[in-house]
Amino acid sequence: MREDTEDRFVTLPGGTRVCYRIDGMSGGSRVLLIAGLGEDLTMWSGRFVAALLAAGFRVIRMDNRDCGRSTYATTPPPSTLRQLLARPRRDAYTLADMAADAAQLIEHLGPGPAHLIGRSMGGMIAQTVAARYPELTTSLTSLYSTTGDPRVGQPAASTMALLAAPPPRNREQAVRAHLRMTAHLAGTEFPIDEVEEAGHAVQTWNRTAGDGAAGTARQVQAIQASGDRTAEIARITAPTLVINGDRDRIVAPSGGHATATAIPDARQVVIPGMGHHLPDALALLVADHVVGHLERTST
Repeated sequence: MREDTEDRFVTLPGGTRVCYRIDGMSGGSRVLLIAGLGEDLTMWSGRFVAALLAAGFRVIRMDNRDCGRSTYATTPPPSTLRQLLARPRRDAYTLADMAADAAQLIEHLGPGPAHLIGRSMGGMIAQTVAARYPELTTSLTSLYSTTGDPRVGQPAASTMALLAAPPPRNREQAVRAHLRMTAHLAGTEFPIDEVEEAGHAVQTWNRTAGDGAAGTARQVQAIQASGDRTAEIARITAPTLVINGDRDRIVAPSGGHATATAIPDARQVVIPGMGHHLPDALALLVADHVVGHLERTST
């Protein structure tokens, strides 16, 4: 039976209250989508989700902690200076804590593993789940992500300047900031649809249940506190697909190459003209690669 899309909530054993949605037939293999920095579950391209559903998969989307309608931490966010110097506070949570949230959600939703698809920071979380919870991982797809090695995957100076801009104070500013950033990151061959992207920004603003700027700062801190994860992801045994573009301005293409090199037997796809975004214009091309990977590894 197909389930209606709606927000659902669960308080996990670790204490995080997670908001999630489920779409698809109850008998389909499960796929967990883990979004990137500051992105809630509505930021996934509708065409990408529809392609997974059309292939018979059961799609789970979640709000990471400090985003959307999930738990917002009570600890102070790191200062801008701390973020620039990559000096996380002692009370920072890590990608391992965020991976535990994802793993506990999979367990809550029933026995058996799931295919993991994560993008950017979500790719880092998915990598960590695959490394630490192999029994819960059918396959891994890492989209425009990296290993945490500071020698690879670093952002362009132009991107750092945009990231340093003051956070939006209202919905209109949030829409403008999102359009500016996505246009900058989208690459050369897959331009954004401003109407579509504005809709995503409005949904995210309306669903943000806490201080979004503070939450994003704590997520940045989680990445920094986790350091170089190359040795950890080298333990991944799940079949792995790494997808990145050659025009990525926030996770340089070297990050994707390092990820594919670190994970045993990983397969890498580099898409010409793709940046650090998954708009509808690119969704079906990426979905073709991902669905093929999932179908080869489904049990």
